[in-house]
Amino acid sequence: MARLCDAPETPDSETAQVQDLTSLVIPAQRAAEPLPAAVATAVNAVQPERIVALLQELIAIPSVTGAAAESEAQHVVARRLDAVGLGTDLWQIDLAATTSDADFPGREAPRDEAWGLVGTWPGSDPDGPTVVLNGHIDVVPPGDLSAWSTNPWSGEVRGGQVYGRGACDMKGGLACQLLAVEVLRSAGVRLRGSVQVQSVVGEEDGGLGTFATLRRGYRGDLAVVCEPTSTNVVTANAGALTFRLTVPGRAVHASVRTEGVDAIDKYLLVHTALRELEARRNRQAHPLMQHLSLPYPLSVGTVRAGDWASSVPDLLVAEGRLGVALGEPVAAARGELEQVVAEVCATDPWLAANPVRVEWFGGQFASSLLPDGSPVLSLVAGAHRRVTGRTPDVLGAPWGSDIRLLADLGGVPALHYGPGDVRKAHGPDESVPVEDLVTVTRSLVMLVAQACGAS
Repeated sequence: MARLCDAPETPDSETAQVQDLTSLVIPAQRAAEPLPAAVATAVNAVQPERIVALLQELIAIPSVTGAAAESEAQHVVARRLDAVGLGTDLWQIDLAATTSDADFPGREAPRDEAWGLVGTWPGSDPDGPTVVLNGHIDVVPPGDLSAWSTNPWSGEVRGGQVYGRGACDMKGGLACQLLAVEVLRSAGVRLRGSVQVQSVVGEEDGGLGTFATLRRGYRGDLAVVCEPTSTNVVTANAGALTFRLTVPGRAVHASVRTEGVDAIDKYLLVHTALRELEARRNRQAHPLMQHLSLPYPLSVGTVRAGDWASSVPDLLVAEGRLGVALGEPVAAARGELEQVVAEVCATDPWLAANPVRVEWFGGQFASSLLPDGSPVLSLVAGAHRRVTGRTPDVLGAPWGSDIRLLADLGGVPALHYGPGDVRKAHGPDESVPVEDLVTVTRSLVMLVAQACGAS
């Protein structure tokens, strides 16, 4: 296991070449061909009790974004990659250098350390294609424990579901990726192409781990990120930009309220305008997003105002996230919100003289859209169809993710395909169906075997 080692000898972003995978797409007439014996053995080795046990091991580590357990979890995964014979690169990320990079995507959670982790299974042909399996080990906090029906770190199985923080988002998907590689290697499958398992930190607050992995030089020819998609294929993600509004007021004693300026009242003018902006931005959505009732949400998540119950509040700070439309430049999305806030200020005498301040901080997720005709879609859909007999739906999602980093900074065509319903993520009693875990793992086995030329 490499720790604090030199960067791997992998092409950098300027020289990396993407393999032509067109010939690897699974033709319809080959869908019924018998599997190679070793691949069939690997598929059959994916059993519910095995994937559940692996997921429970991951859930038991409270790897909240930025917490010490986030690093602990990376070391646990590294030992597992070592055990199956992958070339394991575990390195401590230089936070100062990484976060000062001009392209750094932002972060919200404080952290003292962060670890990158990539396990590599090299194929027999150095010119063969490389499949990237990327998944994040970090999770959001469990929230109000009384709202859970079980311990959020238990991994309890009930009614065909595994419960726990991260079960759905996305330790379930990471478990699928790990087990897929394990069963392939245990079955003695040999690959012409190569596989990278990228376990990353900091996805929940901007993408620190994937960004650092790309900066370390890791690239591939296609990437599958197993975020929860209910086993459908997500080829497009809206962006999400975190913002802060600082609204000034003027404090006076509450008994003479009208002689002051209530920052809450002034914020409500802005909030109304933001709701109108959200409606305008969602009138014409991309076809991949039209199944969603609100493709590009604009939400305010925290509001803090005042410091004394008997005083008119002289300051309000609101923080939220702005959805970015597919193909929309980040600067344009920011500019539209800033313009709306400026227009509200211009119509109010107090705010005209004391305008609302708009700041952009934390996670800054651009949108992402897989180019038409990319073979990664046909490969993943074909693998899923071979396992289930069903062609998966191809959809867009309203949440930000790391695929925009893989695609935009790494030049790696990327999509989402994973277990669980995103509606279960980030809330109490987060869970993932065992059936989804088995389906996705078996499909990843098929994908790697097909794309990397298993023998």
